[in-house]
Amino acid sequence: MDQLRGLRQLPDDVRANATRQLAIQIRQLAATANKLKLAGALASLSTEGDFGSETLQEVATTLADALRERPVPADKDQPAQPYVQLAQLVRYEHVKGAVNDPQFAATMAKLETDEQRRQSADFTLMDLSGKEWNLKSLRGKVVLVNFWATWCPPCRKEMPDLESLYSRFRDQGLVILAISDEDAGKVKPFVAERKFTYPILLDPGRKVNELFRVEGIPKSFVYDRKGALVAQAIDMRTQGQFLAMLAQAGLQ
Repeated sequence: MDQLRGLRQLPDDVRANATRQLAIQIRQLAATANKLKLAGALASLSTEGDFGSETLQEVATTLADALRERPVPADKDQPAQPYVQLAQLVRYEHVKGAVNDPQFAATMAKLETDEQRRQSADFTLMDLSGKEWNLKSLRGKVVLVNFWATWCPPCRKEMPDLESLYSRFRDQGLVILAISDEDAGKVKPFVAERKFTYPILLDPGRKVNELFRVEGIPKSFVYDRKGALVAQAIDMRTQGQFLAMLAQAGLQ
């Protein structure tokens, strides 16, 4: 647990190897509830950036093995969190790690349903200056919808890269809509101090967060010029990863 808590303080190149080694070490532990907690905690940290497919595969393998050794019951008729984490790794990070459990299958089906919901999603929110933004009215643009908060370390880490991408591609039709469910009193000074220029939208009632089925942040979704959802990220992305997402919308 001490090593897990220290992962965010490591440089990214060191963190990738440390994450991979932790996954292997956890896999060698006895099959206990604590082993599953460690595997889940590592999985939640492993997607905060680009640590490579080999690292993510080790993490997914460890989590899947822990679930096979010690299955956990559903949480109030909903799949337990470790199954959700594993399904997200498999679907969005393209690793192998399926388990023969109804909870895993149910989560994979829910993820597909959530994606279909986002495909047809529309919303209107106001930015910090009082301007209204409507998603569907932005057809013809490439739109990156990003969910974030001032208190979120991975969110804060990726925001300078979003600013850089906005400066680079805004004249080519890129629109970034960064959505926070916090009060304007918290968001305005945070944004002003860091001089971010892309639109910051407020969702105090969390209606758009709920529409997009956002549980945990940051989350990012890219729509192409026809309004189709073409890329999504379940966690923090590096500038290189964001570029790959934008490329799927034809922006290079």
